[in-house]
Amino acid sequence: MTDTPGQRGSYYERHIFFCLNHRDTGEASCAQHQAQEAFDHCKRLVKTQGLAGPGQVRVNKAGCLDRCAGGPVCVVYPEAVWYTYVDQADIEEIVESHLKHGVVVERLITPAHLGR
Repeated sequence: MTDTPGQRGSYYERHIFFCLNHRDTGEASCAQHQAQEAFDHCKRLVKTQGLAGPGQVRVNKAGCLDRCAGGPVCVVYPEAVWYTYVDQADIEEIVESHLKHGVVVERLITPAHLGR
């Protein structure tokens, strides 16, 4: 049997999950903050930079990640780094720094105390 791509036997080196949850109740949710657009932009960047695929990066949609107070949020695994972003430039920085080079973007880290 051959080794699987990625570190520690993982199929992907990194996963980034974007909360795309929308609440009809009027409560805060990531969908109210252009989360879909951020997901689409990240996916495009990862593909065009040749970072997508086995042993590399996977960009995924997620439902509620229960960090609404910090929204919009995304999380990068396996490092379990939570980010709050505001625009496409933030997404570009996450892709270039963290997804491409493994360097956490400290200024975008979601404060640990922010939950739902």
